Amino acid sequence: MKPYFAEFLGTFWLVLGGCGSAVLAAAFPELGIGLLGVSLAFGLTVLTMAFAIGHISGCHLNPAVSIGLWLGGRFSANQLLPYIVAQVLGGITAGAVLYAIASGAPGFDVSAGFAANGYGEHSPGGYTLGAALITEIVMTMFFLIVILGATDKLAPQGFAGLPIGLALTLIHLISIPVTNTSVNPARSTGVAVFVGDWAVAQLWAFWLAPIAGAALGALAYKAIQPRMA
Repeated sequence: MKPYFAEFLGTFWLVLGGCGSAVLAAAFPELGIGLLGVSLAFGLTVLTMAFAIGHISGCHLNPAVSIGLWLGGRFSANQLLPYIVAQVLGGITAGAVLYAIASGAPGFDVSAGFAANGYGEHSPGGYTLGAALITEIVMTMFFLIVILGATDKLAPQGFAGLPIGLALTLIHLISIPVTNTSVNPARSTGVAVFVGDWAVAQLWAFWLAPIAGAALGALAYKAIQPRMA
């Protein structure tokens, strides 16, 4: 059970740290951290957890990553469902804690977004469903390529958390205006269930696209993967 609990805690930290920075700090009067700060926050959650629990569970924190690692031959099929359940529960628990904190401020309105992912009128930049799907697929694809490459036995050992965390930061810098950046169904679910309404109605896209992107990333890395002599 230890790897599953580690995934629960790690995903909790990712959603609380990443979405919490967006909800609580992004636009804080005069001292807001903005999109750059939110992007860094997501990257830092993965970086810190990679060193904290990477040796326990592999630090997936993301159903799409677990599926991509399975397709890439790096993860056992019999652990896949328990990992995904642990990740989603961690995300929802973090969403509940974030809701409890955020609702303590005057004028809090969960329907304003609560860091939920969306497309169309619920995209930060008004991007279409097609643009959102392409963005999430491509970003998750390259995230998996970075993960698989950084954790390859031929890669420098002990540093994988750095490129993976930086990759997630870069992904957010690119795609927050399009979808608020998911690349992670557990992250999307963790806040969508508290927004309800449109966020839940659009949640399918933020499961489908990251999983499709992860599968493409696994296939792409297999195509370029170096072979040990």
